[in-house]
Amino acid sequence: MTNNLDGQIAALIQNAPADGTTPNVVAAIAPGLKMIAQQLQHLHYYILQTPDERWLVTTLSNLSQPHLEKRVIYAYPSLEDASTANSNSNSAGTEATILPVISILFQIIAIPKLESIIFFDTPGQIESGTEVKKEEIQNLIRSYLQQYKNNQSRTRSRSIPPDLA
Repeated sequence: MTNNLDGQIAALIQNAPADGTTPNVVAAIAPGLKMIAQQLQHLHYYILQTPDERWLVTTLSNLSQPHLEKRVIYAYPSLEDASTANSNSNSAGTEATILPVISILFQIIAIPKLESIIFFDTPGQIESGTEVKKEEIQNLIRSYLQQYKNNQSRTRSRSIPPDLA
């Protein structure tokens, strides 16, 4: 496991499909992922996974308005915290898996109907955590992708000789 955010980003880029585009796109959005990760206290978190390796999504209901629900994933700072939460959950066969924070942030954009991930930063205290909304990550990624596309357009227009006609 990589022990710094730049190493995690390098691994994410390296593991991207070598299709000529994806590694460049991942590199383009990496500064946004890093900016979010720097607001958290750990480089790695434990996520509960189902036997088919899907992340365990929890549906939270508002006590005063039960029709309001939010789908979240919890990220734990220690194996002990994840194990305690796992033993308290009603999901059979789930296991805690340690993942780099950059990978977690990158992957949550692909989970349908997910609204947030809650990062617990203090071991032994899983009563409150830092909520990172999927929409915030998507908006940040969208802005970095737009910059990337703009840069690609400028690069292409510079590569066409002005006296081509």
